[in-house]
Amino acid sequence: MRGLTVSFWALTSAAAILGAAVSSSSSSSWAADGTVLELDDSNFESAISALDLVLVDFHAPWCGHCKRLSPELDAAAPKLASLKNPIVIAKVNADKYTSLARKYGVDGYPTLKLFIHGVPQEYNGPRKADLLVSYLKKFAAPDVTLLDSDSAVADFVGAAGTFFPIYVGFGLDESVISELGLKYKRKAWFSVAKDFSEDLMMLYDFDKVPALVSLHPSYDERHVFYGPFEEEFLEDFIKQSLLPLAIPINYDTLKSLDDDERKIVLTIVEDEDEEKSKNLIKILKSAASANRDLVFGYVGIKQWEDFAETFGANKKTKLPKMVVWDRMEEYLTVNGSESIDGEDQASQVSQFLEGYKEGRTIKEKVGGSVSLTAFISSFIGIGTVYILVFVVATIILIRKATEEEPLRVGRGDKVDHATSSTAEAESSEHKAGEKED
Repeated sequence: MRGLTVSFWALTSAAAILGAAVSSSSSSSWAADGTVLELDDSNFESAISALDLVLVDFHAPWCGHCKRLSPELDAAAPKLASLKNPIVIAKVNADKYTSLARKYGVDGYPTLKLFIHGVPQEYNGPRKADLLVSYLKKFAAPDVTLLDSDSAVADFVGAAGTFFPIYVGFGLDESVISELGLKYKRKAWFSVAKDFSEDLMMLYDFDKVPALVSLHPSYDERHVFYGPFEEEFLEDFIKQSLLPLAIPINYDTLKSLDDDERKIVLTIVEDEDEEKSKNLIKILKSAASANRDLVFGYVGIKQWEDFAETFGANKKTKLPKMVVWDRMEEYLTVNGSESIDGEDQASQVSQFLEGYKEGRTIKEKVGGSVSLTAFISSFIGIGTVYILVFVVATIILIRKATEEEPLRVGRGDKVDHATSSTAEAESSEHKAGEKED
């Protein structure tokens, strides 16, 4: 009996050692060495579970956008692998491994998803190699970075780039923002500065501590929060300052509004770059500062005509036009404030907001045939739109065939539907929601 017991424990120990060796071998087979991984049904889950950060490109061999993206990913891979917390780039032929594509909701090519400790999230950042690297550094950074000098603050802000807002806590304990730093890590940079000079206080325009400064480098905006630093108030400040005071509406910024529950005060102008539009945007920023319960956005007909048309605005409309939109199928106009084209636009904007808050509104439906398609596709994906069109067309053809002659089952030539749909997709490469820069 003793011999059997010894043998049992020997076998158990051997099995454990063998299992550990297999596990170690499996983990070590996935290394962040700068090469782009080719994943499929057999190894996808293994790679995603073994690697902390993986950017996966779901592509199709016939897709023109995919072919243009591929060398950018190849160039970015070694740079991302050299980070302190490396990021690996992987590719999946989603046209071949359709079960993986379905599992992760791929409805257009290319689709990029960032897997953070096995959890996927949509990647909506830039697709040129250098910009992609700068963008993804955020996800490999600590939740909250500790800074101990003026130069450390300058280096941190410089390295953070312009894609995400930056929060620097001056005289704050790390524990005050650590939970929120983790919660909003995917949306912003967070840091705490312990030692800093009065010169830095002047540079960032705060006159007492503790203070939390938010920076929007790409919009040249800065906001200061002096408390109270209870989590509820602190989170409100962070949420409201994640966006600039007045945000230009385009394909990418619409996606950034997904998690924001506030309604959008949308101003439609003829051209965002005109001097008179820039002056109006300054007025909108002032209004936004006093109405943080709303998001203020603007769009030019020249910049995105299809989108503007969904709100009844075109080149013949009396502009600028303001509406309040909840990002659904309806929007509100304000009675008596159909346009704000007078000399005193600041007063007109104030009157619009007063009318909205007092309920002097008219409910309108988002409309327009072409523009409505662009609007819908920007939310559900252009691939889904094509699928719906294909299904409807197939049903019509089947009905027509059954009316004219019996259905015959035979073996015909294989048709390259994928290629034809690709050509259609590429001909409308600037439509809303397409998976392309």
